[in-house]
Amino acid sequence: MDIIIPVILLFALLAIGTPVGFTMAIVGAIGLYQLLGYDAMIGVLTTAPLSAANSYEMITVPMFLLMAEFVIISGLADSLFGAAAAWVGRVKGGLAMATALAGAGFGAIAGSSTAAAATLSSTTVPSMLKQGYEPRFACGVVAISGTLAMLIPPSVALVLYGLIADVNIGRLLVGGVIPGILVTLTIILTIWLLVRLYPDAAPNSESHTWHEKLAVLKTVGPLLFLFAAVTGVIYSGIATPTEASAIGALGAFILAVKKKNFSFTVFRHAIVRATQTSCMVLMIIMGAQIFGYFIALTHVTQDMVAWIHALDVSRWVVIAIVLAGLIVLGCFMDQIAILFLTVPILVPLIKAYGFDPLWFGVIMIVTAELGMVTPPVGMNAFVISRYTGRPLTEIFRGVSPHILAHLVIIVILVAFPQIITWLPDTMK
Repeated sequence: MDIIIPVILLFALLAIGTPVGFTMAIVGAIGLYQLLGYDAMIGVLTTAPLSAANSYEMITVPMFLLMAEFVIISGLADSLFGAAAAWVGRVKGGLAMATALAGAGFGAIAGSSTAAAATLSSTTVPSMLKQGYEPRFACGVVAISGTLAMLIPPSVALVLYGLIADVNIGRLLVGGVIPGILVTLTIILTIWLLVRLYPDAAPNSESHTWHEKLAVLKTVGPLLFLFAAVTGVIYSGIATPTEASAIGALGAFILAVKKKNFSFTVFRHAIVRATQTSCMVLMIIMGAQIFGYFIALTHVTQDMVAWIHALDVSRWVVIAIVLAGLIVLGCFMDQIAILFLTVPILVPLIKAYGFDPLWFGVIMIVTAELGMVTPPVGMNAFVISRYTGRPLTEIFRGVSPHILAHLVIIVILVAFPQIITWLPDTMK
């Protein structure tokens, strides 16, 4: 009974648009007051925020966000689609495949699914429509390609999961590499199948000479090198994720400085945007810390694990129910909010059933991202509809084949956990 009223209040506040960090802090404080009284509540409110923020690993978040801002300033992010189009352009549906590759590249920059969807909508959709692509097909590709942002390392979502679940962040980031490549290839394969089943969905694209291909590769080469370097120093053990994030931010700053219109005003705007996003994430972390104290006192996690064990069902049934719930939550909530609300409860559960928390972290990101494109309230679909002016029903219809393909990939990742754990296990 101690948990019922606070949980109702939690969802009520989220429903009226209260920021997630403040919502969890308010509900957690009320729950603590309900259980322990005023003095204990004040004690937690006094110590919990500092405890949450005073973490060396937390530096990773603002550094990766700053890296993203500097890369966007450099203009190289806008070149990703052109470079990908030059290399796969002659294939039927090549521009759509280039969108998937650009989504993977932008995912390594932004770490935000909605930001990736917005950027791809304003750049790739007009190009595809101009070439004669079916609008439903084009928008569906952009919607699903935007979901790569939270999985492709360096991923802020994986960093946050590591902080919440107390899982090695370096191993998590490396663990996202092969699934990220696999999901990207799945999108491309789905496009290839769709244009063969429905030839009118995409026209034949123009081919490019080797000179043009090498020229565009030279343009985005520094960007590819930067991402490879950041992931490489983590994998090799040369640097910690925190140090690697600083290296990435410095490298991105150098790329931005080389841009002709770089100025102090542009620099200041990048710092401000990264700071604002970092403060938002930090507020969510502090709110989650307060809410976590309350959840721990209610023993809801232990009770839930005991209750599920009493059902005597297969652990695969349990993981299927968990993943289905994450897909549903992803339809209505931001991925960062989902992480902070569910990880403290789900990780003890999956550990009790013998699952690897590193494996589960990657699976969780892939699954929750799928919720961004599923009706009724897939956030990416709304973003694309806003930027393109296309109806929501058209976008949901366009992305539906990709949803089915992603479900297959999730099943594969669940059935073969080595896909996720093999590369981290080879780290030094």
